[in-house]
Amino acid sequence: MENVRFGIDIDGTVTSPTSLLPHINSAFNCNLQLDDIKEYDLTKAFPVDEKVFYEWFRKTESTIYATSPIQPDAHAVLSAWKEKYELFFISARGDNVMDVTINWFKEQELLYDHIELIGSHNKIETARKYGVHAFFEDKHDNAVEIHEELDIPVILFNTPYNQQPAPKGVIRVDNWIEANKWIEKEFALQKT
Repeated sequence: MENVRFGIDIDGTVTSPTSLLPHINSAFNCNLQLDDIKEYDLTKAFPVDEKVFYEWFRKTESTIYATSPIQPDAHAVLSAWKEKYELFFISARGDNVMDVTINWFKEQELLYDHIELIGSHNKIETARKYGVHAFFEDKHDNAVEIHEELDIPVILFNTPYNQQPAPKGVIRVDNWIEANKWIEKEFALQKT
């Protein structure tokens, strides 16, 4: 079998889904918790003008990305996978934060085969271009669309903002240990 290649989202998947909250709470004088975020669009969780929020985000995104905590067990799992699989990180971040992103990977001592910052949430074409065999995501509609378009399994990291129903090929996990168990089982079967 050819090398197995994974497409992996960064924000809310490798990084903690709470990464933005301390920054938002400080800037907008609120006290949001992850359970308050019921939709991917953060502006729905507290009273803020969307334009004001996005201007603030553009000014602050480098700091947010530079200080984002890594998810528990992500480092151990991804490091073990790097020995067996190709890791292609495909993110909606824009190219303007490539340096910050690469520095974050260095600081976390996370190895990778490729990082692609596409500047939009439409990851289907990038995942197709690189021929990934599975995808890891936290945004519900991305997970469903990638699975349906590419007919590959998508591991969806459970958060309060992605609780809509999902088709069979979208596999919900609560953490990287569960993701690893599913991958080890699924991809071990394919090797035999």
